[in-house]
Amino acid sequence: MTCSRPHDEPPRPGAGARLSRRGFLRMSATGTAFSVLPFTVLSQAGRTAPNDKTTLACIGMGGRGYQNLRTFLQFDDLQIVAVCDVNRESDGYISWDWAEGKETKVSGREPARHTVDEFYAEQKGKGQYTACRAYADYRELLEKEDVDAVMVATPDHTHAVITMAALKKRKHVYCEKPLTWSVREARLIAEEAKRAGVATQLGNQGQASEEDRLTREMIAAGAIGPVREVHVAISTRFWHWPALLNRPEETPPVPEGLEWDLWLGPAPARPYHPEYHPWTWRNWWDFGTGQLGDLGCHRLSTVFKALNLSYPVRVEASSTKMFPDIYPLGVLAHYEFLARENLPPVTLHWYDGGLKPPYPKELEPGRGISDTIYIGEDGVLMGPRLIPETKMKAFGQAPQILPRSPGHFQEWVDACRGGSAPGSNFVDHAGFLTETCLLGNVALRAGHPLLWDGPNGRITNDEDANRFLHREYREGWTL
Repeated sequence: MTCSRPHDEPPRPGAGARLSRRGFLRMSATGTAFSVLPFTVLSQAGRTAPNDKTTLACIGMGGRGYQNLRTFLQFDDLQIVAVCDVNRESDGYISWDWAEGKETKVSGREPARHTVDEFYAEQKGKGQYTACRAYADYRELLEKEDVDAVMVATPDHTHAVITMAALKKRKHVYCEKPLTWSVREARLIAEEAKRAGVATQLGNQGQASEEDRLTREMIAAGAIGPVREVHVAISTRFWHWPALLNRPEETPPVPEGLEWDLWLGPAPARPYHPEYHPWTWRNWWDFGTGQLGDLGCHRLSTVFKALNLSYPVRVEASSTKMFPDIYPLGVLAHYEFLARENLPPVTLHWYDGGLKPPYPKELEPGRGISDTIYIGEDGVLMGPRLIPETKMKAFGQAPQILPRSPGHFQEWVDACRGGSAPGSNFVDHAGFLTETCLLGNVALRAGHPLLWDGPNGRITNDEDANRFLHREYREGWTL
């Protein structure tokens, strides 16, 4: 059976043949064959793959996805066997390596495939490697590729449909933040992940950091006493504000190689425009989730773990000028959580777009707010450090009581191979976290405070506002 290049040009000269659906690959230039079988399939049968690899498919080969792909290539325990993106190849992608600047990269499924092939060829030290398959449609990939694991790094509005499809096939899943576009999607994905019993991880890398552990240990040590208030401030967005305040009226042609209908996925249909793709889709309600979705899953993760949070009971949000289609320049959101075991009720305040929290009286003059502010009955933390600095020096270091992470990506790779659940798995952490972030957007769109029945996933003081928890998918799309 020949190695197919679905939706792409024919293989380059020297491309090898795919010998079986379970991933027998060929080094065509040397004639040396080696095999890569799904690790989980063989381990369940009491055996391991000949080269002990976990096979991985990477879906979404834009800036962030491409960066993840390059990271996963470095793991000896993984073998990337397929890539997928609705765009064959184009420029204009953000690099995600800030030293390289923004919007400077060429990306898409073909550059990703070439990167994989070239990496493995160099790793082998001879000949060519031409066994990575490229797909435009994730559904075709999941049907044809018997992989162990899937990485999802598409725009927010397609996270849920792709992740759910992978979970239903019992694939391990790494999904970029936020986990989903809607609150209801987050709940359903977490429930399916629990049923599937696979390794899952959200792409909020800071949850594995030393700063996360130090902050949680300071709070656990009672450095500031019981915490009743938290302030999280985010600077202005790193993607550009759109040049227009409503949907563009122009309908330029879809760039060659871009499958626009697939890019839209479950979102309402609209004509292609460069204001949506390749990465400014974050501005638009139909596709992105604003800074609350994009960065909330990063910055609120430590807060959730340090204070043992799950569901808020009340959510309120306001913003700079609202627009029908575009996330506002700045948003304030406030979440109230009930007492938990021996912990008191706490209010969490979110500020984005450069909006700032009140200046803590404990902070030294001339020193700016640089991290999350935790206000306790006996003091204040800014990130993992007490303020003022003189109080930090007097307190010293909190006892180390938490295990350190081997690395955010390593956590997931280890879990795929039978290790413990990652720190941001969908069931225990990422589902609650994503729901909370997105509830801020729901309150913003509702225009008034909402009372949230977390266990039942319902807004109780405004029945009509429940419509913002999800949306009707386009025909042909479903979870």
